[in-house]
Amino acid sequence: MNSIITAIRAHIRTLTLSAMFLAMALLLPFLTGQIPQIGSLISPMHIPAFLCGMTCGPVWGAVVGGIAPLLRSLIFSMPPMAMAPMMAVELAAYGAVSGILVRILPKGNLWLYVNLAVSMIVGRILYTIVKIAVMGLGEAAPLVIFLDTFTGTWVGIIVHFIVIPPLVMLIRKLEKTRQ
Repeated sequence: MNSIITAIRAHIRTLTLSAMFLAMALLLPFLTGQIPQIGSLISPMHIPAFLCGMTCGPVWGAVVGGIAPLLRSLIFSMPPMAMAPMMAVELAAYGAVSGILVRILPKGNLWLYVNLAVSMIVGRILYTIVKIAVMGLGEAAPLVIFLDTFTGTWVGIIVHFIVIPPLVMLIRKLEKTRQ
């Protein structure tokens, strides 16, 4: 009986955290919403996708990451509907890959940074593929489009490396003290 109760509690915890991360993904862009250039530079919606993957697992990370841009586009018209599917694939990849890597990489805090870097690369590769599929190549080569996903958001990458691993460490610490 105790194992069933423990499993139910774990599921409720995961569901609750996932809902919180989805709410964060919808609300964080309002912090930069008045200046869209800053929002696209910092990429605030990415943070909850990574956090969800690293704390709730790959499935919930992918679901929250994939739903957030589409839902935010439908509710608030931002991101624009043309960008939302590309962002949905990118953020779903962030959540899924970070959730997989947190399970297979060693548990040390340094590995959270490796996880973040690998997840970013995979997500941006998928973003590039979807962008090319949706919008075509135009004048640019695929490598240029891929590199642009980094050069256009380098500030956000730095912010993510400063914010996300310490938040995951804090969440882990809080979970240990709660037990």
